[in-house]
Parts: sequence; structure tokens; C-alpha cells
Amino acid sequence: MQHTAGTAEPIGLSIERLIEAPVALVFKLWTAPEHLARWLGPKDFTAHAVRMDFRPGGAWSAVIRSPDGDDYPMGGVYREITENRRLVFTFRWTAEDGPDTLVTVTFKDLAGKTRLTFAQTPFDTIQSRDSHAEGWGECLDRLVTCILQERSGGKER
Repeated sequence: MQHTAGTAEPIGLSIERLIEAPVALVFKLWTAPEHLARWLGPKDFTAHAVRMDFRPGGAWSAVIRSPDGDDYPMGGVYREITENRRLVFTFRWTAEDGPDTLVTVTFKDLAGKTRLTFAQTPFDTIQSRDSHAEGWGECLDRLVTCILQERSGGKER
């Protein structure tokens, strides 16, 4: 990719996790509202009104609620779905005038474990990127907890 002198790289976010679970289980928790509702949002937030038309071109939306009772609606459109390998979708806070960002999540099998790579771009500011890094990091922590519960047969929050 060539850049003209003086043009800046888009501000992006990348998070990588090695998850002690098979790819099919990790992918499954991204693919249905009842699963997404268990882990979407930073710690101490709850997700509700989760809707997914899980197909390329299909819309998704959710609302996360803070411990103080404030709601933060979000949504987007699925661009690409490759089972057990890759999800690409747009993301935006629907109550704000901010831009759509593009999220790419890849799932790589590593001998029964999953390397999950999460990328989101572009952000208007470093502060916005850092806020999303913290929020998505906590989401992924909650995802790991859900996976442990799935593997042990429980579905507690």
C-alpha cells in the first residue's frame, strides 16, 4: 500500500487472545443473540435487545446497560461470515453521529485452542480507540468466562 507524504495511517485497534477452547465453540458464541447477550459489554454492563440477522448483508443491533442504568445502543451490518474462521461487520453507536467502524474477527485453530484476533478501524481519535480497546478487552474477558461455563455445562452470568 502506498501513502502520499503527510497522510496518516488510520487509527485502528487490534487485540489478540489465545483461548483455551476449540474454534467452533468460540465462533458459536459470536453467532446467536442468546450467546452474544451473555458477554457483550464491559464488565458490570448487561446486554439486552440483541438482534441478529446472521448473514452477509444482515443487520445486528444491541443495547448495553451500564451499572447506573444508562443505555448505549449499537449496531451494524454483517459484511462477511466464514464459519469458524472470520467475521467482518460494521459497528457504530446508534445514538451518536459517529462514524461506522469496520470490525474483523478471525479465529485460528491451534491444536484445539483458538487464536482470536479482533481488529477495528478507523477511529477519529486515539482516545476513542483507547476507550474501545478497554471495552472490547473486557468483552473478551467475559467471552472467555462464558466459554468456561459452556464447557462445564453451566450458563450462569
